[in-house]
Amino acid sequence: MKTKIVVLGATGTVGSKISEILLSQQHHVTLIARHTDKLEKFRSLGAEIIAGDITNVQLLTDAFKKADSAFVLLPDNVKAENTRAYQRQVTGILIEAIEKSGIRYIVNMSSLGSHMHEGNGIMAGTGEQEVRLNQLNDVSVLHIRSAYFMENFLRTIGVVKKMGFNATVADGDHAIPMVATADVAQIAAAHLANLDFNGKSVRAVMGPRDYTYREFTGMIGSAIGIPELTYVQLPVEQVKQAFLGNGFSEDFTNNLIEMGTAIKTGFMNYQKRDGSTTTPTTAEAFVNDIYLPLYNQ
Repeated sequence: MKTKIVVLGATGTVGSKISEILLSQQHHVTLIARHTDKLEKFRSLGAEIIAGDITNVQLLTDAFKKADSAFVLLPDNVKAENTRAYQRQVTGILIEAIEKSGIRYIVNMSSLGSHMHEGNGIMAGTGEQEVRLNQLNDVSVLHIRSAYFMENFLRTIGVVKKMGFNATVADGDHAIPMVATADVAQIAAAHLANLDFNGKSVRAVMGPRDYTYREFTGMIGSAIGIPELTYVQLPVEQVKQAFLGNGFSEDFTNNLIEMGTAIKTGFMNYQKRDGSTTTPTTAEAFVNDIYLPLYNQ
């Protein structure tokens, strides 16, 4: 059976991979993104591509009406003066579109730590979105609580090259689940295509095991030929000024930093690891297959 599926955030790290998987299986896929240039490669594979904003309730309603399932998420808005208000606005629009359209299956991109509604920065919004989506009647909602993306280490390649060390605001010695987004996409795509979930449920996706930032950095160092590569936890104020200098709003910056500094409280370690939550791609494989080629470009 070929399923009709809408993917929001199709230019994102997970959404793009979901799109590729579903199109390779010849499902009927509609991709929605604000900027569609990166999606043109999917058109030849049969995708319907719609340029639009996630805050356009009529556009979402029209797309959802034609679909069996949809992948939804809570996008970042680095310019938001009130991050939580923006997140609540987006969640409200998603709910309105779902209710008006009559769509019956929703896969919601959430995160580990979304069981908490404060003290976890950006994740407080994903936690609230879970709760609000769970109030929908006659709609099955599966929340994908993903671990920390291994791809986040790609963002600090410039730091490694320029400074000779890896660095973020997070504690370097607290181990957390980390996952490759390819594994997250495989799981989400399967649920979107198979419609194999009912009611309201959570699926944690936790990678092969827990890693510390320092341990992961050591693997990077070995791969790039700098075995002495170290991890440095940066001061909050230094990181804040860097984000503000890049045009991020102060409120979004504060939420982003809180998410990083709160890792040591254990909020990312709440979900239990078992066979259903463990995924195959190791840090070593990710560093060799994904990080190293990009580093060498």
